[in-house]
Amino acid sequence: MDQRLIEMLVCPLCKGPLTLLREGELPALGCRADRLAFPIRDGIPLMLENEARPWDPDATPAPVSLAPAD
Repeated sequence: MDQRLIEMLVCPLCKGPLTLLREGELPALGCRADRLAFPIRDGIPLMLENEARPWDPDATPAPVSLAPAD
């Protein structure tokens, strides 16, 4: 999935920033505010509330940074 596209996406619920998660077999985009992870399947983020799974940002290893390098 294109990094630039990921950086433009926001949480569909709170419109907050997302974090790229690479835990387990399926990558996802995580929202810290809503504590949800939206799966990415075949390179397509599924940004629907009913597709999201609970996510505990405090129990997750360090996420992949989405911030552009300076």
